[in-house]
Amino acid sequence: MSKTAKRLAKEKADILIVNANELITLAGGSEKPRTGRQMRELGIIKGGCVAIKDGKIIAVGRTADVRRAVKAETIINASGKTVMPGFVDPHTHLVFSGSREDEFQMKVKGASYMDILMAGGGILKTVRETRKASSDELLGFGLNTLDVMLSYGTTTVEAKSGYGLATKDELKILGVIKRLNQLHAVDVVPTFMGAHAIPTEYKNNPEDYVKLVIEDMIPKVVEKGLAEFCDVFCEKGVFTIEQSRRILEAGKTQGLKPKIHADEMSALGGTELAAQVEAVSAEHLIYASDEGLKAMAEKGVIAVLLPAAAFSLMVGRYADARKMIDYGVPVALGTDFNPSCWVENQQLVIAFACYFMRMTPAEAITATTINAAHAIGRAHEIGSLEVGKKADIIVLNVPNHMFLGYRFGVNLVDKVIKNGRLVVDEETRLAESVKFFSKELEQL
Repeated sequence: MSKTAKRLAKEKADILIVNANELITLAGGSEKPRTGRQMRELGIIKGGCVAIKDGKIIAVGRTADVRRAVKAETIINASGKTVMPGFVDPHTHLVFSGSREDEFQMKVKGASYMDILMAGGGILKTVRETRKASSDELLGFGLNTLDVMLSYGTTTVEAKSGYGLATKDELKILGVIKRLNQLHAVDVVPTFMGAHAIPTEYKNNPEDYVKLVIEDMIPKVVEKGLAEFCDVFCEKGVFTIEQSRRILEAGKTQGLKPKIHADEMSALGGTELAAQVEAVSAEHLIYASDEGLKAMAEKGVIAVLLPAAAFSLMVGRYADARKMIDYGVPVALGTDFNPSCWVENQQLVIAFACYFMRMTPAEAITATTINAAHAIGRAHEIGSLEVGKKADIIVLNVPNHMFLGYRFGVNLVDKVIKNGRLVVDEETRLAESVKFFSKELEQL
């Protein structure tokens, strides 16, 4: 082959995304989560381009540079738009049955979350409905929910069990989570949370329920390979510090990485416990102590903050994200999708993080991408746009990243690419809508 021919030969890609007004790469954050000032460093390339082949990213850079080396039949023009990694949601309760709109009315009138739980509502109501539901019913609901999440740009979610609170029902939920991961484009990461509440039948002997979780549920979950993480709701009236420690240590002994719902309703000490058991993440943290946060920073425990959940509690208090970032705690953001906080949209979570927790748009983007990926053990393959990583990419109908948080209440997604496939295309949907209404008008 001549030198000229060699110079002209280009690698062939499946898709090229070209001319992005801002290409947010978040490059260089795969080894450990970002902290402090690093959370504001998005790795933006103006006029950026991403090349995709066989589901992976094969080139990232300025459009002119990438196009000199790569060609593709499918070209997506992102002129005037922002391109970034797909959102990662590191905290959901994805699989359940029923709804709790009646309790929403109670909260509006002043009832607290714990008031409702102690009266047999809240989690316990959902447990009753979920136990009655078949696996197929739960699967159908989960698939529909993932469709909505994907439409808003979420390409990977963590999903917790916890609405079974009996061995067979917890296994049923985790089995559904496994099927969701197999059937849906969105990747679903499983967390066992049998310690979500004390079920009604153990109300007078909670220690027996803790024993059931440790001696029966965890071994069976591990034997069937149904979870990667073990979570516990450490809170007054739910699981004590010591009970939570025993459950997390039991899971850890059998290979389940610890997570913890900590200090959501009160300063119980769950934040400190998260550091002591070297949890991957501590979640909620509305009442986290300074000592606990400093210990988390030292141990590298990720704070998964859930401003939509705090909003739904209606107590006017949010996790102190600014303090956490100043202390060097890595911060991630999730929806906490559940029947008490029914939100599938990480874009709205970003807005809440900015307005209620004073995070900057850049910090919130980091928290919903690469740091969220670290919180579920996936940062080596998602969360940033780098060569070799999965092509999980969203194109947003905004000129720059500062529109995230600034413009809210609408869906900013133009396109979603998951594992290298275009799975959401707003332009096509709108074109089909226009075509439909044009036909309707012709018939008038």
